[in-house]
Amino acid sequence: QLQVAESGGGLVQPGGSLKLACAAAGFTLDFYAIAWFRQAPGKEREGVSCLSSSGTSYADSVKGRFAISKDNAKKTVYLQMNSLKPEDTAVYFCAAALDYYCSANIDPRNFGNWGRGTQVTVSS
Repeated sequence: QLQVAESGGGLVQPGGSLKLACAAAGFTLDFYAIAWFRQAPGKEREGVSCLSSSGTSYADSVKGRFAISKDNAKKTVYLQMNSLKPEDTAVYFCAAALDYYCSANIDPRNFGNWGRGTQVTVSS
């Protein structure tokens, strides 16, 4: 059964860093795109970053601050988040898509196999 699970969220002060992890179970990363999304209270889910065989992409709001990477041996995709801002506060989800190539438009409708999310709170 194909599953993903997020971890690494928490409370951090503005300007701080967190590293999220998305662990895959039941499939290998070779043929899948993995994307990170976030959803703040009262807002729609938005794409944050995507990684596939075609490369990586980022939302404009996180470019230069966030970095996505993967460890094939551990079947895990990471999201390193630096220079965090209060507006980054949200539940962060990862999701997978088979044979999908990332583009600037990280649309949650193109992804399935969602995790349960991990809360990131940026506050002093």
